[in-house]
Amino acid sequence: MTAIVVIAKECLPGKVKTRLHPPLSLEQAAELAAASLADTLAVASQLPATRYILAFDGVTAPVEASAWEILPQSTGGLDERLAAIFDTLAEPTLLLGMDTPQVSAELLAPVFTDWGDETDAWFGPADDGGFWALALKSPSGTLLRGVPMSRSDTGAHQLRRLDEAGLSVRLLPTLTDIDTITDAHTVASVAPRTRFARAFAGVRASARLQNADFLPTALSGARS
Repeated sequence: MTAIVVIAKECLPGKVKTRLHPPLSLEQAAELAAASLADTLAVASQLPATRYILAFDGVTAPVEASAWEILPQSTGGLDERLAAIFDTLAEPTLLLGMDTPQVSAELLAPVFTDWGDETDAWFGPADDGGFWALALKSPSGTLLRGVPMSRSDTGAHQLRRLDEAGLSVRLLPTLTDIDTITDAHTVASVAPRTRFARAFAGVRASARLQNADFLPTALSGARS
């Protein structure tokens, strides 16, 4: 059986999804982050995990995690914070980010039903070169500590670290992390029934987004 950890920040204006500003206001960016996190927690809650843990950076956890264990994030860079999470746990563990609200329980089901004797890790690459999920059969922070984060080659570095440790890795599908307004449009388009898609439709309809000058070409074309 597998534990699941969602890593998240408190969704406060100016603290989350700041690359969406502009064209969004900081308040709108925080609204979208909260919707994305709510979607992620809803999907994670459907999975047959042994434990449900929110690795949280903030004061007030979202109501969707009211029944979850809250694990305060450690200090340091992202690699240190991720490593500390895996150092805390002993059972097989799936670490899931909060920026892929299009994720589904069906997509993640193999991590809970199909480890097999030959699988040591599952890796979910993001199309920006990072990763949105990482599961380890035998959690160890040494597998992440020192990996350069938030770069276009982060995923490649992380996979290399797993390979150098002699682990057999299976891949999950590549997903889009929401970092930019174009990412937001892409994710809302592929997952139109999510809270995120509804929130994005709301901010697009707001007065701030009625001005096409705020929208990238791909978004402007999608409106016609």
